[in-house]
Amino acid sequence: MSTAASTDSPLRAALVGTGSVARLHAEALALLPHVELVAAADPMPGRAAEFAATHGIPAAFESLEQLLAATDVDVVHLCTPPGGHAKQTRMVFEAGAHVVVEKPPALSLAEVDEMTDAARAAGKHLAVVFQQRTGTAATHVKALLDSGVLGRPLLATCSTLWYRGTDYYSVPWRGKWDTEGGGTTLSHGIHQVDLLAYLLGEWATVNGQLWRLARDLETEDASTGTIVFESGAVASVLSSVVSPREASVIRIDTENATLELEHLYGHGHANWRITPAAHVSEADAAAWQLPDAEEPSGHDALLFEVYAALLNGDPLPAVAAEPTRALEIVAALYASAREGVSVDRSRIVTEPALRGGMRSPVTDLRPGMGRDVGQGVGQEAGRS
Repeated sequence: MSTAASTDSPLRAALVGTGSVARLHAEALALLPHVELVAAADPMPGRAAEFAATHGIPAAFESLEQLLAATDVDVVHLCTPPGGHAKQTRMVFEAGAHVVVEKPPALSLAEVDEMTDAARAAGKHLAVVFQQRTGTAATHVKALLDSGVLGRPLLATCSTLWYRGTDYYSVPWRGKWDTEGGGTTLSHGIHQVDLLAYLLGEWATVNGQLWRLARDLETEDASTGTIVFESGAVASVLSSVVSPREASVIRIDTENATLELEHLYGHGHANWRITPAAHVSEADAAAWQLPDAEEPSGHDALLFEVYAALLNGDPLPAVAAEPTRALEIVAALYASAREGVSVDRSRIVTEPALRGGMRSPVTDLRPGMGRDVGQGVGQEAGRS
């Protein structure tokens, strides 16, 4: 494997999985200096070759094994279903390359533990793609919160209101515990949960419920929950794939201001609003406004920072650190739905059973499923 660590030798990157998210990776890599996208792989016959031709990639393969055997690479991007991430990551580290992996990083915290252990043993980096943390607006808002000028965070809402219909779930691995690992909470809501935790810091307890309202899935198509952060802030969390007007929303009320973000898949300055409390002076409020220079969130911003660190031999930046934080919160929500009680972070960190998977009962409220709401939240009705 190549050991490029400076701008004198470009880093050689490869993509595994050439679905829709792979395009974002390829386009972002094309913008980076001192980086070459040299190979792509996908098990569907002809798919990698088509993707490679579209993006000017010189080599295409039908498996990760073939790619690693034939190509000298420094970084491998895993844009594959989450069920394969743990095994694929170990293979890449054994081959001597870094890994950039799409969310969710794996089907369980135990698998992420294996991945981070493998990275440590190989002396390589594992970067998880939580691109909502990126952009000048998120950086600015986090700095305001960390500085204390906004006062103590008190209350928050975090909603991922998306719409995914029959066509989306016709892909065989989606909507199933064994292959997707969870439902909309894990696959979609985790992005906004990650941004919320990036802004508010470490969490303390989670209470959650899983719902099947409209989709014919094993997993949930909606979830509700409450997160209590170590700071004392309380957040209500909602994830959905049954919402026709789609929106991704975060609101944080602090002692001195309300912070609001509404977007869909990425945000810029226009998506944020900072409203000072009535007692805040005009001068203080003016100092809180977003900077003139703007960089939107997204894969471009994330991969720029990740590759800058790789090229310079530095630790991963904050936008790619803490690979398990959002997954811990999501795992706690599933565990809470399973047990019917709030789940403390200490349990998620220490109890192997809670790190082993997300599978949980789902309350089925679809018409004709025989659901008795009086049974209580978290009980299974119909099929799972």
